Amino acid sequence: QVHLVESGGGLVQAGGSLRLSCVASGSTFGIIAIGWYRQAPGRQRELVADLSSGGSINYADSVKGRFTISRDNAKNTVYLQMNSLKPEDTAVYLCKADSYSLTLHESWGQGTQVTVSS
Repeated sequence: QVHLVESGGGLVQAGGSLRLSCVASGSTFGIIAIGWYRQAPGRQRELVADLSSGGSINYADSVKGRFTISRDNAKNTVYLQMNSLKPEDTAVYLCKADSYSLTLHESWGQGTQVTVSS
């Protein structure tokens, strides 16, 4: 079982930056992919960015060139650096980890609110 805790959300003006953090604990050795999703009111949850244990990275088209996902294995932490923020980036940002230990497990954090004012 993997436990995820996000932090770093807040209120920022359009054009500003935020860095989100996701600290993983528990059975982190089994993590095969970890990333960020977001959910805005009235909209479906969508992938923002994720990275696999093999190093491959995926970004949503809407954030390419503005957001960067990175990982510090020593700290069991994944970051999402968000630059040039837009009002449409406003959402709850959630960390998700896929881990494997005999079976595949999916773990979610509680989320952190990001609000971008125009």
